Amino acid sequence: MAGYLRAIRRRILTPSNEDTKLSTRGFRIKNDESRELLETVGATFLAGFGHAVEAKTTNDAEARLEEIPTRFRGFAYEGAAMGLTILDALPMGGSRRLAGLLAGEGHDHIYMAYVGMGWAMARLPRFRWSKVQAPDPLLRWFALDGYGFHQAYFKTDRYVHQQYREPHFPWPFEGPASYVDRAIDQGVGRAMWFVGGTDPDYVADMIEKFDASRRADLYSGAGLAATYAGGVDEDELRRFAKRAGPHRPEVAQGSAFAAKARVRAGLVVPHTHLATEVLCGMTPEQAARVCDETRPDFGDQGELTAHDVWRQRIAEQFVPLGGAGR
Repeated sequence: MAGYLRAIRRRILTPSNEDTKLSTRGFRIKNDESRELLETVGATFLAGFGHAVEAKTTNDAEARLEEIPTRFRGFAYEGAAMGLTILDALPMGGSRRLAGLLAGEGHDHIYMAYVGMGWAMARLPRFRWSKVQAPDPLLRWFALDGYGFHQAYFKTDRYVHQQYREPHFPWPFEGPASYVDRAIDQGVGRAMWFVGGTDPDYVADMIEKFDASRRADLYSGAGLAATYAGGVDEDELRRFAKRAGPHRPEVAQGSAFAAKARVRAGLVVPHTHLATEVLCGMTPEQAARVCDETRPDFGDQGELTAHDVWRQRIAEQFVPLGGAGR
């Protein structure tokens, strides 16, 4: 009976695979290969979500997640983190499922897990946000990246084409409110890689329509997606880097974050090497080391956000590649 109820829970809570089809979303279709890639990413995310909400224990969920192919496994953990965050936040849902995942195999996927928390926040009633557990004061800003991605992915016209920003966003954790919109924009930029169907010129054209003050964060998010999700060849990566112009260092910073996430989780694939070589001028392992060596050893201080300091420090390492940096 319990297994039947968990299966029902999965069916009720898991979004439809149709919602991840590029044709459903109205996203650009560059070619069949990129369409298949992005739709596989979406389907894998939902599979991870489903495995997590149906599993009896986090160990059971991990066993299913570890069966996902290397290139897509991080997306499955992202979906799993979303699902477990939702279960933790629901009435009578308990509060330790996500913590259990992060204490096990999910610990190596912690970057994707925090992004998954943001997806959950986008689906949960806001009065339940206080139940979301995001203990790391540096990484919790990735939840806003996840929130921004969700909104741009599912509410594309408003957040991408109308360039909407939510006034007075109710960030439920400690930290400077002045950084909230920028962290959300990083997720919007990451989603724009999907909205643009991995077409570098189309993505750059969309970013360039935004106010100049928002472009650095959007390019950073797109650079992360170009490296983590992929879908482009060397010439397209070089074209995107060139299109970024003064925001070339931010593209490299996003790429380095993606490399760090894949290196930590043991999910480096050939495209990771290609992307970091073009966008960062180094291997994934070297780019990940840049993230480690620049990581702040202090928390948020007044309006100074440790997460933003971290990103600036990384971007500064890539100023010699071109662009002015921040």
